[in-house]
Amino acid sequence: MKAPRHFISLDDLSPDELRRVLDRALHLKAARARGEQVLTLQNRVLGMIFEKASTRTRVSFEAGMAQLGGHAIFLSPRDTQLGRGEPIADSARVLSRMVDIIMIRAHHHADLVEFAAHSRVPVINALTDLNHPCQLLADMLTYEEHRGSIAGKTVAWVGDGFNMCHSYIQAARVFGFRLNVATPAGYGPDPAIVAEADGQVMLTHDPRVACRDADLVVTDVWTSMGQEDETERRRRDFAGYCVNEELMALARPDALFMHCLPAHRGEEVDAAVIDGPWSVVWDEAENRLHTQKALLEFLLGVLD
Repeated sequence: MKAPRHFISLDDLSPDELRRVLDRALHLKAARARGEQVLTLQNRVLGMIFEKASTRTRVSFEAGMAQLGGHAIFLSPRDTQLGRGEPIADSARVLSRMVDIIMIRAHHHADLVEFAAHSRVPVINALTDLNHPCQLLADMLTYEEHRGSIAGKTVAWVGDGFNMCHSYIQAARVFGFRLNVATPAGYGPDPAIVAEADGQVMLTHDPRVACRDADLVVTDVWTSMGQEDETERRRRDFAGYCVNEELMALARPDALFMHCLPAHRGEEVDAAVIDGPWSVVWDEAENRLHTQKALLEFLLGVLD
């Protein structure tokens, strides 16, 4: 039996394959805007395993499968024995005999890796504590739609050096842009991931340094799911890291702003920025749908 292709990180697809996925996403987006049906995944079933709450991820994957003629099964922590009464490997062996492809939003990246190692079908990383590659597909497509190729551009990351930051570091290497990462002391990204970035990443504790002449400014919430008990401490530690009009004024005149959402106005971003002329967050959110549809096609062998 041929080994399945997984999407655990951006590195699981070659640059050429990522390019084909993004090109296909643009085609699917245009077809949907014209009201055309594209039923490439008829009779295919996606299993969706969520250990964390979700809005955009669940809706984009479930709607995407429906639009392509397939079906999606939502499995919450109450609906499965994943990591509780049944070993992860056993859950993978069973579920992958019943569905055609599986996406997982997991607390621990190691659990996702273990699941994929025992799955007979492709497994998609829909967010772990290490990275969030599906979001980067949407972000790269969004920048390209508004400003063209991101290769050679400068991106500023302001905030926590957590999972989204890790995926931006990987994307900097894969897509060829310069990444300036500004985090408070003690909240920097994983040094091993930075070391793999081939010199594409600059680390600083000063958001102003990161944002100066940036083509794109990106942030995320200061407190991610599972860190709620750290909320007050993080608010203190991240004071000064709110993306506001002053920071955006340091970026290039045509700079864009992105946020994977949900956003907390007045914390990691001011309302004047996320609701202002720099922001493309709504296009970014919509593009989760189109890029994931293309990714599903690719992993299931429809997009060759």
